[in-house]
Amino acid sequence: MKYNEHYSYQMGCKLANLIWKLVKGWDEFSRNTLGRQLVRAVDSISGNIAEGWHRYYKKDKILFFVYAKSSFYETIDYINKAAIRKLITNKDIDEINLIIKEFPKSINGLIKGTRTNLKK
Repeated sequence: MKYNEHYSYQMGCKLANLIWKLVKGWDEFSRNTLGRQLVRAVDSISGNIAEGWHRYYKKDKILFFVYAKSSFYETIDYINKAAIRKLITNKDIDEINLIIKEFPKSINGLIKGTRTNLKK
């Protein structure tokens, strides 16, 4: 399997593209403050999965997958702030929730599988 075929990577990319589309429509102040942080956090989810996938040692792989998981929770924090500040609509939140509900299970499976199946 390639890294971009793994479900957690695909969800990270899908979420990143959705967030990008939403943030582009924000006013300049919102984009330059919360928007930049949100986009960086969400982009690093799939980026860390890709980087971890190509690391040689098991501990390195797991570390980057944990970074991806941490970036996911950072993203959730920024999404919550954007919702409170009325930067995203309830419809957007519903669409985001469809993507994010499965991610923790998927990334935990990737971490567990790496821990169990790799020797080095």
